[in-house]
Amino acid sequence: MNLQKIYTALLTADLAAAEVWYTKLLGHGPDYRPMDTLVQWELFDQGGLALSTDDEIAGRGVIFLIVDDVAAERRRLQGLGIVLGDDIEGDYSTLAQVRDPDGNLLTLATPPSRPYPLA
Repeated sequence: MNLQKIYTALLTADLAAAEVWYTKLLGHGPDYRPMDTLVQWELFDQGGLALSTDDEIAGRGVIFLIVDDVAAERRRLQGLGIVLGDDIEGDYSTLAQVRDPDGNLLTLATPPSRPYPLA
């Protein structure tokens, strides 16, 4: 398999409301609307986020977003009305979580402080 891009796809009950919420979270609106039931953000060259109201496309899920500074993101998001939970000190990074309006779990994490163990 020669992967070129990965999208995390999350199911939403109200695409317009979810678009507003994720626009606040990500700092910009979606990049594409391939169909009436789907919006997509290009987060970086190899990955993106898709929101859909079509349960054939997406299912309730979780997403991990690696950020430089969880504290800075906490302040930015709080100013937009998105409140992260308390910091969670993990073995490799600091985490903070929030659920979107549909109950999907988002975890913001700092880059790993040391390499993960090999699988």
